[in-house]
This record gives sequence, C-alpha cells and structure tokens, in this order.
Amino acid sequence: MQNLTEADEVSKLKRRLKRERGSRHEAEAIAEKGLRELYEREQQLKLIARIATAANHLQSIPDVFQFVLTEICQFTGWLVGHAYGAEANSVPVRLRSMAVWRTVESDSIAEFCCVKQKIDFEAGVGLLGRVYEKRAPVWVSDVTADPSFCRLRVANACGLKAACAFPVLLGNEVAAVLEFFTDKIIEQDDVLLEVMSQVGMQLGRVIERKRAEDRLVHDASHDALTGLPNRALFLDRLGQAIARQERDDREQFAVLFIDLDRFKIVNDSLGHLAGDDLIVQVASRLRGSLRQTDIVARSVYEHGNDTLARLGGDEFTILITAIIDPSDAVRVAQRVQEGLRIPFLIGGQAIYTSASIGIASSATAYSCANDILRDADLAMYRAKALGKARTELYDQDLHSAAVKRLTLESDLRRALADEEFVLHYQPIVSLGNQEIVGFEALVRWQKPDGELVPPSEFIDVTEDTGLIVFLGLWVLREACSTARRLQEEFPRQESLTISINISPRQFSQPDLVAQVRQVITETGIDPRTVRLEITESITAGDAERVVHVLSQLKDIGIRLSIDDFGTGYSSLSYLQRFPLDILKIDRSFVLAMEKSDESLQIIRTIMALATSLGMSVVAEGTEIEGQVSQLKSLGCEFGQGYYFSKPIDAAAIRSLLRGPLHWRAQEGSENGIPTWHDDQMHKLKSLIAPKRTSAA
Repeated sequence: MQNLTEADEVSKLKRRLKRERGSRHEAEAIAEKGLRELYEREQQLKLIARIATAANHLQSIPDVFQFVLTEICQFTGWLVGHAYGAEANSVPVRLRSMAVWRTVESDSIAEFCCVKQKIDFEAGVGLLGRVYEKRAPVWVSDVTADPSFCRLRVANACGLKAACAFPVLLGNEVAAVLEFFTDKIIEQDDVLLEVMSQVGMQLGRVIERKRAEDRLVHDASHDALTGLPNRALFLDRLGQAIARQERDDREQFAVLFIDLDRFKIVNDSLGHLAGDDLIVQVASRLRGSLRQTDIVARSVYEHGNDTLARLGGDEFTILITAIIDPSDAVRVAQRVQEGLRIPFLIGGQAIYTSASIGIASSATAYSCANDILRDADLAMYRAKALGKARTELYDQDLHSAAVKRLTLESDLRRALADEEFVLHYQPIVSLGNQEIVGFEALVRWQKPDGELVPPSEFIDVTEDTGLIVFLGLWVLREACSTARRLQEEFPRQESLTISINISPRQFSQPDLVAQVRQVITETGIDPRTVRLEITESITAGDAERVVHVLSQLKDIGIRLSIDDFGTGYSSLSYLQRFPLDILKIDRSFVLAMEKSDESLQIIRTIMALATSLGMSVVAEGTEIEGQVSQLKSLGCEFGQGYYFSKPIDAAAIRSLLRGPLHWRAQEGSENGIPTWHDDQMHKLKSLIAPKRTSAA
C-alpha cells in the first residue's frame, strides 16, 4: 500500500513537472515572440526614422526615392524596387517611370527593368494602376498567378513572384507609387503594408514641402501676371550666355528689348485690368515669335534655348542664343512686329498696338549682363524717338549720347536749384500798323561761364524727367511779373500781352489751373493780357479733360493759343470743340511760302479756317520783308520772327519799346519817309536782330 502511494506521488510529481516545463516553454515562446515582434517593430521604427532623416537632408525627390527603395529592399530582402511618378497634367492621369531603381545584379532582372521603364499605367490598370485608383497599398503573393499583371512574361523569365506597391499621398492626391518584387511567394504582410503606408505619407510630406519650395523659387524668379521669367532670372541666364561666349567666342547671342507703344493709353482709357489682359496676350504673341526650335523659358536652362522675359510694366526682353550674326536677332524682331500687327480683343474691343525694339549683340564683347541690357534699352529708346513701331541696333554713339544726357540731367537739376535760367522775349508785331502788341517768353539756360544754352538743347530732357513742371511754373511767374512791369512802364490803350508756353507735362498736372490763378493774383497782371500756348499734341489726350482745363483757364480771363499749328495732331473737330483764341502758324510753312506753292496754300487754308472760327493768327518765323508783305496780303494779323527781332532780354526789350522800331524805318524809307543814318541803323540792328546763331 505504501509502495503504491509512493508511485502515485512520483507520477503526480512527473505530471506536475511536465506541466511546469510545458508552461515554461509556452511562456518562453510567448516571450520570444514578443521580443521578436518588439525587435521587428523597433527595426520598422528605425527604418521610418532613417527615411524621415534622409528625406529632410537630401536635396531632390529622386534622391529621396532612391534612398527609400534601397532601405526597403534591404529591410525586406526583396530584389527589385522601382518608383513611378503621377503626371497630373495628362488626361487621363498616367503613371510614368522616374528611372529610379534598386535591383540586384542579374541579366534577367535588367531585362525586366528595361521593359518596365517603357510602360506607362493609367488608373485601374495593373498593379500600379490599382494602387493609384485605391489610394492604398496592394499586395500580390504570386504575380505569375495574377492574370491582370501586365509584365507576366518577363516576370516569369527572371523568376519574380511576390509583389507589393504603395502610394505616396499628398492628402487625397497620389503623387507617386513605389513598387517592389521578390523571387519568393509571400503571403500578404499587413504589418509591412502598414509600415509602407507610413513611409508613403512621410514621402508625401517631403513632396509637399519640395513643391512649396519650388513655388517660392518660381515666384521669386517669374512674373506673376504672365508666368515669364522676371528681370532676376533673365539676368542670370544672360550671365550664363556671357560666360559661354568667354569660353568659346563662337557662342554668339543677342538681347531684344521690347517696349509696347501707347500702352499707357490703354491703361488710362480702359483701366488696368484691360492693360493686364493686353500684357498677357502680348506675352502669348511673343512666345509665338520665337524660333521654332526655341523654348519659352520657365525653368529651362539648356544651352541653345532662347529666353523670353517680362521686366515689368510693358517691357519684355528676349535672349537669343546660338546666332550666327545680329541679322538672326533682326529676323526675330521682325516676327515680333508682324505678330503685334493683328489687333488684340480686350473686353470685346479691338485694340491695336506696336512695339519699339532695341537690339544689342554679343559682338561688342560684354562682360556684364546689366551692360548689354542697358544698351538694348538705349537702342529701344532710339527706336521710339525715331517714330516707334520699329527696330534699332545698338552702337557706341548711343552710349555716348546716354552718358551725355545723364550729365545734362544732373546739370539741369543743379541749374534749377542755382537759378541759372533766364527769360528772353520775342516781340509779336501787328502787321497792320507795325506796332509791338506783345511778347513771347522763351526760356534760356545761362551757365555760370556765360554760355547761353537755347531750349532746343535741354527742354526735351526737362520734359522727360519732370523738371519741366518746376521750370514751367518759374517761367509762368517770371514772365507775368516782367510783363506787368512793362505794362506799367509803357502804358497804352491796348496793354502789351505776354505769351507763355505750357508743356504737355505741365498741362497734365491736376493743379495747373490753381497754379495759374495763383500767379495771376501774385503778380497783379490783367489775365486778359496773358496768352497760354499749347501744342497740338496735347489735344491727342483725354479730350474731356482738355476741354475742362481750357474752359477753366478761359474763365480766369486768359486767352489760349495753339502753337506750331499744322505740324502735329491737327483736327478740325478739336478746333471747334476747344475754346481757343489764336492760331500760330508754324515757321516751316512761313519760311517755305515764297518757294513752295503748297506751303502758301496751307497758309491760305489756315487763314480761312481761323476766320471761320473767329480766331486770330500769328505767323511765326517771319525773317524777310517779302514774307511780311505776303502774310499781310493774306490777311494775317500778327507776325513774329527775326525780321522784327530775335529773342532778347528784358533790358533790350525796354530799349526796343522806347523806339524807334527799325522795321518801321525800313518800311518808311520805301514810302518817301527819311531813312535813318547808317550808323543809327547799324547800332539798332546789332542790338535787336544780329545774325541768328541758334533756333529761338
């Protein structure tokens, strides 16, 4: 009985030991599995961390994808990794090889890669298309058993079996798909797919950041309105062209500087939105004007491509590379001009425009991009000065002229500050009684060394720079002040008048009428003795504003003259509409009237026109007695020119007004009135009308 009991105890102990051993093995297995899973999870996290770190440091998307393919293949032991990019601009969207691979050395796998790289995929087609469509990873345990696998033959040839692919997501957008292959049949690994999904999201953030960076770089180097390269990018590419030519003098190039003519009129009349629309359409036309082999620059730097850029406003530039000689650039300019001849449709209205184009070529051997751009700009301004809608090539004289002009501008600013300007006055004479009825005030620049500079040498610069606004106000005040003193010193039944030129820049100032009213008040001059002279070019602007301003000046009491009539934008409708009092016949018609029947007929027509409109006429440029007599016979009331007097200073004007008048003495001698002694005539003529050396 005792032996049985001991046997039972042993048996029980053995069973307990077996149970404990089994429990221990089970616990060890569980622990081992846990440790293994923990290790695998740790490795997965390390993989994701390595990918994240590399993604933040590598410079390009292909480099990041290459790193990811290598890491995943090493992590899984799979043989092939390949990246496809989604071309969102294509319809339908296509997945195309990015030529980024991770493979093992094998001829058969190399053939597989070669075939794969030539195949594009649409959504829903093949492994890649299914990933794109589902926006989720896809696992195929054995591609040889999947009839939908598109590359079955080459996969069989190189022994590939299992495959998986996952999307790179930016929100809901699939930016790319990464696929992997191995030579074993492997059932779906959900954990691995989860890891790949995380990697896909990580890569999506990398692509999103890279796109944002690219947008910033693009926006910084491109024009927001047209999408063309801006000045900074254009100068960069121009610098590259200069560097290529320095290495090889056969690498010739040229720069076209394009400025639209009359663009401001579109902005002022139709508004800035219409102006922007015109700029966009012009940019499109310019693209079409480039050579067929050229590519409009966006982010392209390849040698041999031309670059079209917008510098700002209505200015465009084109860099033409790989030219034989400047005539290649001229031909491109001709195509630009031809392309702009077709009207633009802006807001349902046909708008015509043209361009002034300047060309500078590398034949000058530039070393600085800004220098060649500057010279092309100078050539463009010469094209504008010569009539617009034309093309001019740069030469060295243009640079010299620009330097001279810049110096002149600086000198004029100093002269204005130092009060170096003076007024001369040219008499306006009644052709009926030969009496002086008034004067025209003409500005001169009296340099410190005594040199007297005529307005023809500086007025255009003051107009372009805006200095004419300040100079014109000074002329207005000084002329009215001098005229008032002359009226007091030489009183007469009809007070002496003063004629003062108003430039287009002055006329455009919003406070012109207020300035004139203030000067009239300050000087105390009778406004009825003031004549303001405008040119015909002013009438080509905003007609409503012109009428309004002229009417306000008339309300002050001022009389209005139109200067150089017949040489500008003459329009009978303007003469009828504008409240003008006096027509001044341009001197070119007067000088030619004795030799040209056409000029004589023009003067007759102007006289008839003035009579019908109730306007007085002043003939400018009267230089000889025959002209005066002929003008008088045509009914012209007043004359102004060197026959009577050159422009003279205020002191000489006083001597002239004290008399006698030399032209009356000449006329008297022909009618039996005693003539002056020769020495008296010589002295008076030397004072009043010596030989002319410059235009008045």
